[in-house]
Amino acid sequence: MDNEKLDDILGITRCVRCGHRLEGEIECPFCSLFPDTKPSRTFRKMGYLTACFLTSPLSIYFVARNRKLTIVEKIMASSGCFLWLGLFLLWC
Repeated sequence: MDNEKLDDILGITRCVRCGHRLEGEIECPFCSLFPDTKPSRTFRKMGYLTACFLTSPLSIYFVARNRKLTIVEKIMASSGCFLWLGLFLLWC
């Protein structure tokens, strides 16, 4: 017998996020201290753009194939890749 069926038989309710046993509470006291928040979309995009700008030209394919970036963001990210390629060609 698995734990979910056993909890149903005994009338035990558990928190969905952490599995803490709830005794008369409506919401989990631990999970209510740390609400589940999603990171903002702009923060994720800026992290992606920064990572692509600082990486080698090998990431040009992934920038071009990404559907979440706009054309301007793709140009910004790929310009960093081409910058590294230009520095490499000038150095050699």
